[in-house]
Amino acid sequence: MKRMMTLGVVSIVLAPWTVTQAITLNDDFSLALEAGLFSDYRSRGISQTQGDPAVQGSATLTHSIGLYVGAWSSNVDFGNGSKTRQELDYYAGYFWQATDNIALDVGYFDYNYPKQSGLNYSEYFAKLNLYDLRLGAYYSDDIAGDQSMLYSYLGYAKVLPYEIGLDLRYGLADYKDPVWVSSNGSARDSYREWEVKLSKKAFALNWSLSYIDTDLSKAECASYMGFDDVCSATLVAAVSKSF
Repeated sequence: MKRMMTLGVVSIVLAPWTVTQAITLNDDFSLALEAGLFSDYRSRGISQTQGDPAVQGSATLTHSIGLYVGAWSSNVDFGNGSKTRQELDYYAGYFWQATDNIALDVGYFDYNYPKQSGLNYSEYFAKLNLYDLRLGAYYSDDIAGDQSMLYSYLGYAKVLPYEIGLDLRYGLADYKDPVWVSSNGSARDSYREWEVKLSKKAFALNWSLSYIDTDLSKAECASYMGFDDVCSATLVAAVSKSF
């Protein structure tokens, strides 16, 4: 396969500090469930479904001291004869709430693609919430065998009037080797992506609309992904339900 689709999940996984509803199991444990429908599954700016809709769900078991484990899944479509049609991720971490405005989340992701284990990989991450600012980094050293990648981002989150959520993100995906080849033959080892997201809770559902884009040209996108239209600007609409 010319391209290896190993970008993974950034913000779709239900993080402990975003849980507004959860099932209380006992004094120490709670279970958060979420299911959603997305017009496109975008990860770090790039479509995992060739622009088609995705159904996603997660389950997160949280302990009162801040430890958590969970699983997340979505349909995927990488084309080019790819056998897998599912991404199944397992994660574990520790969430520390210093104050109402300062929180730290560190953990581990294990990404799995049934019927195509060559795409499997893992990542370590750390995310800091500092008032309205969001800082994060994800690192993997086992992408496509010996490829490594560091993804870092700067974000901003604010609640606007009428309880509308505003989330901004600007990220950099930096690979060990140059993998993005332009039409003139030059190659680079990193790209940038960004997202502007508006969200609102209504009728017991979570609604959102995101504008997502990257700085990859069509030629660079096609050189690694196999398609020239999965890295371009798009709007992603979503509706989800938390339990």
